[in-house]
Amino acid sequence: MNAYSPSQTLLKTHLITVTSENCNLRIDKFLSDFLNISRHKVQLAIAHEWVSVNSQPIKSNYKVQPKDAILANIPTATEVATLTPEAIALDIVYEDDHLLVVHKPAQMVVHPDTAHQSGTLAHALLHRYKNLPLKDDMPTRPGLVHRIDKNTSGLLVVAKTAESLANLSRQFYNHTVKRIYHALVWGNPENGCGTIDLNIGKSRRHQKSLAFPDGKKAVTHYQVIKPLQQVALVACRLETGRTHQIRVHMQQIGHPVFGDPQYGGDAIVKGQRYASYKAFIRNCFKLMPYQALHAAVLGFNHPVTATPLSFEAPLPKNFVKLIEKWEKYNTARMDHVAQDKTFDQTSLSLFQ
Repeated sequence: MNAYSPSQTLLKTHLITVTSENCNLRIDKFLSDFLNISRHKVQLAIAHEWVSVNSQPIKSNYKVQPKDAILANIPTATEVATLTPEAIALDIVYEDDHLLVVHKPAQMVVHPDTAHQSGTLAHALLHRYKNLPLKDDMPTRPGLVHRIDKNTSGLLVVAKTAESLANLSRQFYNHTVKRIYHALVWGNPENGCGTIDLNIGKSRRHQKSLAFPDGKKAVTHYQVIKPLQQVALVACRLETGRTHQIRVHMQQIGHPVFGDPQYGGDAIVKGQRYASYKAFIRNCFKLMPYQALHAAVLGFNHPVTATPLSFEAPLPKNFVKLIEKWEKYNTARMDHVAQDKTFDQTSLSLFQ
């Protein structure tokens, strides 16, 4: 386990009282989830006795109890990375002195990573706002309460003050935020609606999320909005918010998100593999060359006034065109079938 030098390490203090909902969780898992940081980082802090419960040092396997008073001094970044603000247009759905709601386009990364050092939402926010609070004290995450995937479009809430950031982060942690996504998936889910309750964890080997028993609890509720024979437009409501949750869950029930290259949606899953059908699918993928997933609805309580807020974002133009393309394809196919039936009936009449 790597050692910290106390004289060189910056610590951020967190005072937390455990509620009955979270009792009997290991403290390293509890703090990792509660503070949205890695469990390894929590374990390092515990090893240095920077975490105490009821004024007593503990070990990582301690199970928290109701009303436990946790004092956690967590290391923060010692080398402050800087971002260069970029004049990137933002589609702002709502804004006041405490927060803003942004409609992020697909193909925009939320914050920098090793593969994306410019052009992110974070760069755009820094150009427009000068003093946004930092998520987990990370300068690459100004005001960012949560994130959505690069190729997923839709709504994000951004905090403009430290108070708002803390309050909104708590709402996400407590799963009280309303999040509904619209997805085009392969096939038509059975019964038209249902709930997927499969734990999700991160696979380091495959660099993607997977469903397995030892992962974190993940629950998705889905309902078909528009069946389109080989595909269907569905609404997915998140009860939890794990990485790639909808994409993993829909793959697990045999209905991967259309166009999703990471979870099996970029190949033909339903329908006959005739040449004309393959050509049609290729054109669909060209129209929308990434997963057909959109964060359509976002609802939460205002962090200062507690007023319920709810926002909706329409589907992107290419998503709408993709659905229309499937509708036209199915209409043409039905017309063709109807013509075949008429021809068959006429042929039979000749022998009567």
